[in-house]
Amino acid sequence: MDELKAAGITDSELRNSYLECKRLNNLHGKTYFLATRLLPPAKRPFVHALYGFARYADEIVDDLASTLSENEKAEALKSWGDEVLANIKSGKSHDHIGAALVDTVNRFSIPISYFEAFLHSMTMDLTVTEYHTYEDLYEYVYGSAAVIGLQMVPILGTISKQSLTEANIAAEKLGTAFQLANFIRDVGEDLTRGRVYLPVTELQSHGVTREMLEERIVTPQIKNALKEQIQRVRSLQAEAKVGINLLRAESRACIEAASELYCGIVDEVEKIDYEIFDKRAKTSNWRRLKVALPAYIKARNSR
Repeated sequence: MDELKAAGITDSELRNSYLECKRLNNLHGKTYFLATRLLPPAKRPFVHALYGFARYADEIVDDLASTLSENEKAEALKSWGDEVLANIKSGKSHDHIGAALVDTVNRFSIPISYFEAFLHSMTMDLTVTEYHTYEDLYEYVYGSAAVIGLQMVPILGTISKQSLTEANIAAEKLGTAFQLANFIRDVGEDLTRGRVYLPVTELQSHGVTREMLEERIVTPQIKNALKEQIQRVRSLQAEAKVGINLLRAESRACIEAASELYCGIVDEVEKIDYEIFDKRAKTSNWRRLKVALPAYIKARNSR
């Protein structure tokens, strides 16, 4: 089925923008893309638009502008971000990514503050290399991940207006859990980029210093610190679970699968005995299939 047609997207320029967002999702967000496939076709393009915006901003910071100085990256991000925000306010965009995003924001009345927060966090990545406490880190995580969950809620829909507040709280927690799981898996990769996303005070409570992380040898102290971070992911996932049932029935299978696969990253970290510097913890194709198949059946039955 033509997802764009199902979503009522007929303008050629707009279709091309949505297709570019979908391409980025398929290329870079394998798990996210798989989960999106569990949504009704009419909802999928809007999720692709959210991903495309987030991914493109991230590429400016870490990939597309890798040959630029930090100041040049900051200028590129600010220029593109300011344009997209201005387009959201005006309700029109001709940007190859922004057009789909603006259309999505307009259709679902998604608050612009979520996108401002996201761009703020991307800007932090250009200058902040570590976070002293979890509260300090959460300023970054709110914009980089929690708001993604909040952006999704209007598209997914809730069973009633009364359930919206609780659904938003759960979405914020689940988005945070996804991000923290990535931080645990990517400690080595983030170090290469000069960043540590595990709170300094929590590392110190286990006797871990940045210098120890830089040595890239998993010590008992580092292992214990990772265990603490993994427990936070699982706690947030459990707290968010009740919110999934507040979503419209046809959206639940998507988020349940995403929760299982994204938070499941920490299971994979445990399976490799926390050897995060030498191995990349990743979800196996078998586990993806094990999660996706029953989720697909549930999604089909809910429509």
